[in-house]
Amino acid sequence: MRWLVLTTLTLLPVASSAQTAPEKSAQGDVAVTIYSNDVALVQDTRQLNLPAGVSRQDFPDVSTQIRPATVRLSAAGTTIVEQNYDYDLLSPSALMEKAVGQVITIVRTNPATGAETREQARVLASNDGVVLQIGNRIEILRDDGLPVRVVFDSLPPNLRARPTLSVTLDTQAAGTRPVTISYLTGGFHWSADYVALFDEAKSVIDVQGWVTLQNNGGTRFNNADTVLVAGNPGSGNRRRSSYAPGTRAGTETADRARLGDFYLYPLGARTTLAANQQKQVSFLSVNAVPARKIYAYRNDWQQGQNDPQSVDTVLSFSSAKSGGLGDALPAGTVRVYVRDAKGQPQFIGENVIGHTPMGSTLAIKTGEAFDVKVKPTVEKREKILSDEWERTGKYRITRDGGTPRVIEIERSVTYYRTTMSYRVTNARPEAVTVDVTQAGLDSYWHDTRVPVESLPGEQRSLDERVWHVPVPANGETVLTVSIDTRY
Repeated sequence: MRWLVLTTLTLLPVASSAQTAPEKSAQGDVAVTIYSNDVALVQDTRQLNLPAGVSRQDFPDVSTQIRPATVRLSAAGTTIVEQNYDYDLLSPSALMEKAVGQVITIVRTNPATGAETREQARVLASNDGVVLQIGNRIEILRDDGLPVRVVFDSLPPNLRARPTLSVTLDTQAAGTRPVTISYLTGGFHWSADYVALFDEAKSVIDVQGWVTLQNNGGTRFNNADTVLVAGNPGSGNRRRSSYAPGTRAGTETADRARLGDFYLYPLGARTTLAANQQKQVSFLSVNAVPARKIYAYRNDWQQGQNDPQSVDTVLSFSSAKSGGLGDALPAGTVRVYVRDAKGQPQFIGENVIGHTPMGSTLAIKTGEAFDVKVKPTVEKREKILSDEWERTGKYRITRDGGTPRVIEIERSVTYYRTTMSYRVTNARPEAVTVDVTQAGLDSYWHDTRVPVESLPGEQRSLDERVWHVPVPANGETVLTVSIDTRY
């Protein structure tokens, strides 16, 4: 016994070696509804001539990632008896696996003379490699660069060149009629991206919205009527969004079709979704929308920092119909640009937004300021007694030989006062305003207050209070606040 290493496997049908044009798609009028969680609904209407009674009909060119359990067929006077999805597709490896136990022809070409020699070989195995029996010897078919090809007498009947759904139908009357198959499939995804050009001097932005479509499957869908759904039906997935304080949800209804609780974004024209393709389509273009830049700092608890902290740079604008983008925004990434001294747009930051109703106010963090900083400091913590009193409960007491009586015990309320200072510095040549937010006010006891503040603040919630701190050019401002927490 000896081992022979052979070369690259080339599969040639014996009928003809001439190249043929790709077979025309069997799809009909196709509509594809794409969700953002790797799911799409395909609806394919084909004109079929059905015989009366029971017949088997093949539907080639369905998705390679079809979910067979979701298939629904509708045709006048027709019911489904059985359906099968043939996913064993024709490929060199599949063809060799089906040839195990069969006889094939090995064709070798002499590199020096070009002469061909042919030998009959029986395929013994096709696992990590192909094992052949040629006469009384065993050989392994591998790739070592020598010219070798394999010739098969025929194709196995159970291999399909294209993914095919086979359906057994029971038809009342013969004739041609539209037959629609619909099914869910994986392999599709879409996402939104926004390009925002911010003009700080004019306090406006231009926004271009794009949807990116991906067909990660092996099936091409020609001239498809494509609709995008903003939402995750039946999914527990949630896309993480990054907003700065100041974001508020809107209450306006966008002028778009809806599907249940989701907005639909149909493409303006039919498009071809090629296999393993990504494409972008514009869905939003708005100019000169009012916008402003905000400097913001948030302290999540009553604590200080050893070093000054850069403040967040936040871009704020509206999605309202009046004075805003005028649309509901699907979740996506917002990338912000500004023009430099030469007038060229330069990238300054990006962040992710969630599904946003029309009429919302968005505050999107785009980065951190280089020359505007805040240094929080705990100046002191002290125990104080307030002028308030609280009842601690009722108690029944009895004097010796006396009549029992009930008394109520009171005690003064004790607070712990934390005095915080926020030193805000500005190295810019113009004055700025920094929104300083103190969070962590909603303590376990729900009894926290701010009795002293050097600037009037705004209580945004039980947990947050914000101060709009003006800072002069090349200067600083110190904000001082006292926070009383009841223990």
